[in-house]
Amino acid sequence: MSLDIYLRIKGAVQNPAGPRIYIRDDGQIKEISLAEWDTRFPDREPVTVVEREDTDCIYRANITHNLATMATHAGLYQPLWRPEEMGVTQARQLVDRLQAGLRRLQADPGYFRTFNPSNGWGTYEGLVQFTADYMAACERWPDTEVSVSR
Repeated sequence: MSLDIYLRIKGAVQNPAGPRIYIRDDGQIKEISLAEWDTRFPDREPVTVVEREDTDCIYRANITHNLATMATHAGLYQPLWRPEEMGVTQARQLVDRLQAGLRRLQADPGYFRTFNPSNGWGTYEGLVQFTADYMAACERWPDTEVSVSR
């Protein structure tokens, strides 16, 4: 199970070009380039996905639910998993909350690593990177609509 987040611009249509390669890494589904695939898996052919639908989604990310406890302790659970319960509808409304949670995470890595899932699906580093990337996307596209799927 995972959390999927989306930033959308209503009426703006993005039509992703070409095949994409996705891998599961550090509790997230990540897109990588063919060159990165070839470096990581030199003797294997990737499975590619061709996205044919037009979409108004300009940013999406995914992270394992296994990091929810860590996120809770950092003050990130509500902004990440349940933004609608905070009245958040636009990305600009998340920036300060994500920044505060990211600062908490970075201020005490040892404490937050104690919440690393024992099954290895997700890590402190993964949540830090996920939050930093999401915050950057919210800063870049402040007027986008926020939605999540849990």
